[in-house]
Amino acid sequence: MKGILFLTIVPAAVAMGLSIAIHKAFAETSSSLPKASANQLPLWYGFNLLEKFNRAENTGGFLESDFRIIQQFGFNFVRLPMDYRTWILDNDWTRFDEQSLREIDEALAWGETYGIHVSINFHRAPGYTVARPGESKCLWTDAEAQRVCAMHWAMFARRYQGVPNERLSFNLFNEPADVEPEVYVQVVKPIVAAIRAEDSKRLIISDGLQWGQKPILELADLGLAQATRGYTPSDITHYQASWMSGADRFPTPVWPRVQAYGTLYARDKADLKPESRTPLTIRGPFDEATTLRLHVMTVSARADLMVYADDQPIWERSLVCGPGEGEWKISEFREEWKVYQNVYDRDYETTIPEGTDRVEVMLGAGDWLQISEIGLKQEGLPEVVLTLRSDWDRSPADVTFLPSPTGGSLVGKTMEDRRWLWETTIVPWKEAQEQGVGVMVGEFGCHNRTPHGVALAWMEDCLRNWQEAEWGWALWNLRGAFGVLDSGRQDVEYEEFEGHQLDRKMLDLLLKYREGPEDSSKVGR
Repeated sequence: MKGILFLTIVPAAVAMGLSIAIHKAFAETSSSLPKASANQLPLWYGFNLLEKFNRAENTGGFLESDFRIIQQFGFNFVRLPMDYRTWILDNDWTRFDEQSLREIDEALAWGETYGIHVSINFHRAPGYTVARPGESKCLWTDAEAQRVCAMHWAMFARRYQGVPNERLSFNLFNEPADVEPEVYVQVVKPIVAAIRAEDSKRLIISDGLQWGQKPILELADLGLAQATRGYTPSDITHYQASWMSGADRFPTPVWPRVQAYGTLYARDKADLKPESRTPLTIRGPFDEATTLRLHVMTVSARADLMVYADDQPIWERSLVCGPGEGEWKISEFREEWKVYQNVYDRDYETTIPEGTDRVEVMLGAGDWLQISEIGLKQEGLPEVVLTLRSDWDRSPADVTFLPSPTGGSLVGKTMEDRRWLWETTIVPWKEAQEQGVGVMVGEFGCHNRTPHGVALAWMEDCLRNWQEAEWGWALWNLRGAFGVLDSGRQDVEYEEFEGHQLDRKMLDLLLKYREGPEDSSKVGR
């Protein structure tokens, strides 16, 4: 416990930042942690710790017990996503609160004590955040915000100068978005210079653009590593997450799944790709009469929903939005478009005639609507269900019904599975790696409303891919809705662990993939 003991014995030295003796302790401590550099990040595995994630929920210092448990579980990494407002005085972003900074010092010392790398992240930086409310000034355009942000990072660089990169890294901003790469690089350059003026060798990691999904090749010359995210597809990872717009309307998650979209558009919506205005198609043949169920979610303004069987109309319903009560569950007036976009969240059914070869679901007049689920049921058999995504301007589903004695299945041209994740989330980062950029996954996980079995199946495909790519990773939290402790899931049989509720299945899955790449069944080769 020498890191904490030192902080207790020498408060005056701590008031000036970590003392020379602490720098020496860090430098001299033999470490089991791997070497770390911007072009080759180690295989770090761990968790985000959220004690300073948001000023409104700031709990003060970090918890030594978290570091002890993480070490006990066998992990070696924590990321500290923090709100800069937790370490300033009286809302003055140029004055620092020494007591709050000492709490961050403690976390770094506990990392040293328990053999855990600590990555400091500005989740909210002066002038930038993905959270609400936003900042009054924009880091990408405001000179003062840029100056102050550089000052904050320089303060941390000076405070922790000499702490080895094996134990400490700086992760600049959380998931930069809505900024062009050229602008981002121009803002980052003086901030990196300010850090390196205090500590020339400090390991610096930049999250990718577009919420961590897109590598920034333009950063290669600055000698920064980069971090991506593990939240694809978001309707699985953030199912019913209260802070994410529209998450309460995501279809019930399944994994793996057919890639199928269910937003239908009126044929005269000229601002969309022509292929997006095609019908939702279900191919047969249907050898017997089959009940077709359509679960309609959001309808915009008006939508004349029609079903055709082999080009013959078999069903039609005009869904017209408005105020007050109706067929819908929620009436919402969208001021920006001056229309009602109501949430119906209800089923409509019709019967597909025996002998039909092709069913088409389409809009006649109107705007658009979202179908989140289709079901097919033949007499005496279970219903076959396919969930549909609501992504904008995507071609509606084109699927084939394969009947069987147990009910059958719906199959499509593209499956979202482990290979799809590789192509979607790994391949785009390979060019960055080829340019000498070290890569890791700074956050990932599934919200606690995602069915547990689905969450574990999706997580395993991600973890296998990251193992193959030789990337480290950090679950969004240790304790809480995404974590292995106290997640509040309703479908988990928890194990009592040191006063916490432990999701043993999730922990065992993480432990299974904390090692290097597999020797066989490699996706990307």
